[in-house]
Amino acid sequence: MTQNLADRTTADESRENLVEVRDVFKWFPIKGGLLGRTIANVRAVDGVSLGVRRGETLGLVGESGSGKTTLGRSIMKLTDVTKGRILFDGTDITDLKGRSLKKFRSLMQMVFQDPYASLDPRQSVGSALMEPMRMHHVARNKEEARLAAQKLITTVGLDQDHLRRFPHEFSGGQRQRIAVAKALAVNPQFLVLDEPTSSLDVSVQAQILNLLKDLQQEFGLTYLFISHNLSVVRHMCDRIAVMYLGRLVELASSEQLFKNPKHPYTLALLSAVPSPDPNTRTEKKVILQGDAPSPIDIPSGCRFRTRCPYNTQKCASEFPPLVEIEPGRWIECHYDLDFKTAKPADPSKFFKP
Repeated sequence: MTQNLADRTTADESRENLVEVRDVFKWFPIKGGLLGRTIANVRAVDGVSLGVRRGETLGLVGESGSGKTTLGRSIMKLTDVTKGRILFDGTDITDLKGRSLKKFRSLMQMVFQDPYASLDPRQSVGSALMEPMRMHHVARNKEEARLAAQKLITTVGLDQDHLRRFPHEFSGGQRQRIAVAKALAVNPQFLVLDEPTSSLDVSVQAQILNLLKDLQQEFGLTYLFISHNLSVVRHMCDRIAVMYLGRLVELASSEQLFKNPKHPYTLALLSAVPSPDPNTRTEKKVILQGDAPSPIDIPSGCRFRTRCPYNTQKCASEFPPLVEIEPGRWIECHYDLDFKTAKPADPSKFFKP
């Protein structure tokens, strides 16, 4: 099914997406024996297709080990995919390397979870901002880069005096603002935000999230927002993709997903979100038993079946198709939670807005 989803995307539909992931696999080989042969594979991403529309924030959620960060790093070309295609603005960048890839590096940037680890402790903030400007020819000379860095540091809510300081002199929230400024230094169109606030205090989280929303409006940015915090995702994202054990199991608008989750795994995730008002909690409760299976030893059929309360024999014997149960809403599940007559839809619709 995923192969068809990727192959049948039309040119008109592709123009709606800035980034497209087409049937992407990322397996990490496990070596063993005297000859170092591959004896198994960690199937971190296992056949995912999705599109990120221009100007939107697409949330990517799931438990630790679901493949969220690996998918984000694959899109950014920080790791090569095992199989599948990555397209940026209609150009296939899957196999690009060296100089051919360099021009796309300025268009795609990533903000990591730990801002201290992503900043060079021996490099001043000003140098960290100016270096990529010169490398990607955003600034023609040192003076132009210096003026651009001054403007950029104030844009993210810091002072120009901070350009002379080093990362260890800042708080966690300030370091993350610097990391965002560094990502913006080369005028990107697309940002992958990998848990950008998870290491910060709640009050600081809100400041960074509001900053990201303001920057998106100001610069016309497109975001892939990776997080396990559903409350944050609800605040930030237009659409949400739910991953489980390397697979995309549900894709819907933020409003649809939180108002009426369809996949049992999504239902379980939302059931676990604490709420001060019991009236806002979903009526459907799914309590997951045990841990997610190892990505080395994937269950047969539906990979969620070992923890699903709706598990049937069909779930063990047949891989569930990805179906469109209503316009723009997709689910990978055999169980008819609310959609008794759902049938596989035309796969080419998957990338439509």
